[in-house]
Amino acid sequence: MAAVLALVGPTPVVEVPLGGADGLVLAREAVSAVDLPPWDNSAMDGYAVHAADVAAAAPDAPVVLPVVADVPAGDVRRHPPVPAGSVARIMTGAPLPPGADAVVPVEHTDAGLPRVRVDRPAQPGAHIRRRAGDVRAGQVLLPAGTLLGAAQVALLAATGHAVVAVHRRPRIAVVATGDELVAPGQRLDHGQIHDSNGPALAAALRAAGAEVVAVERSGDDAPALLALLERCAAGADLVVTSGGVSAGAFDPVKEALAGLPGAQFVAVAMQPGKPQGLARVAGVPVVTLPGNPVSVLVSCELFVRPAVRRLRGLAATARPTTSAVLTTDMTSPAGRRQYARARLDRTAEPRTVAPVGGAGSHLLGALALADALLVVPEDVTTLSAGSVVTVLDVADER
Repeated sequence: MAAVLALVGPTPVVEVPLGGADGLVLAREAVSAVDLPPWDNSAMDGYAVHAADVAAAAPDAPVVLPVVADVPAGDVRRHPPVPAGSVARIMTGAPLPPGADAVVPVEHTDAGLPRVRVDRPAQPGAHIRRRAGDVRAGQVLLPAGTLLGAAQVALLAATGHAVVAVHRRPRIAVVATGDELVAPGQRLDHGQIHDSNGPALAAALRAAGAEVVAVERSGDDAPALLALLERCAAGADLVVTSGGVSAGAFDPVKEALAGLPGAQFVAVAMQPGKPQGLARVAGVPVVTLPGNPVSVLVSCELFVRPAVRRLRGLAATARPTTSAVLTTDMTSPAGRRQYARARLDRTAEPRTVAPVGGAGSHLLGALALADALLVVPEDVTTLSAGSVVTVLDVADER
């Protein structure tokens, strides 16, 4: 992962309207220019009073007071002070008129006009939201690096931010390689398969927060592939390929990229996803993943997703791990860390996890049923039911 992360950094800073900023990451801290609330206001529908006037109010001895003003929410008038011995009817969120120091909820009155019966006392400050009780002008609202969701957008909107500085969404191109690949839906001839890697990578990268700018397929001609990668790199922050990186006789990705400065192709001690690589094409990072469909998505999860987070301006972290109890016996190859497809029962106490399908890196049916990866260390070859294991939770973030 470190080698992949070394290739990338946060995308350029752009200013975008707040309405289009959700899912993006703040590039600069956001500071409030206003107090929030901007003035004292009522937290209840009721009556703004002098607390001393209703101190003796009780259900069997109500206090009757004249209503001298009506203050609805959104009222922009500047009301005169409420005289002692009188009240103003007020709605939730309306500015507190001068003179009043408490609000009596309407439930504690007869809701009367032009006079109101108050049957409960109110302490000074009761049901009043004070100016700057939430945020003060000049206060840092959100630090740089904050992922903007609904709550953060609400805070920025409430404090008057119409435009925010964020890291541009990463632009990523996907290239699936192999003479055998044809588009989904196209008729298959002998030896051909539908391309699942391109659509799968595109979906995974979008889910990670990227903008997928191209999904291409390439045959096994290395010069043609390099030309395609150069075209993709022209409009992308990162290019991700699948296939053509193992030790076979027809590995066009390795052939196309091996001569470039800094290109690396390695065998990682993991299953699935052993062959991996990286390079730069026209200055743009290229991460090369293996070709089997399960290997592609597991590799994308482990190596590409953290890189997308760094591009977005977030910490380049993996998804959280959790502990769970294994429901069945299983084996694992010596010397390779296995990431086994699994189902995690998050409702069980303690949580349980069950492997799904076999170990083959072509078994998409099992992958589609999995929502976790069961991590088996390199030095462990057998696990018994009841063992406590580490699980990578890869459930979709929706």
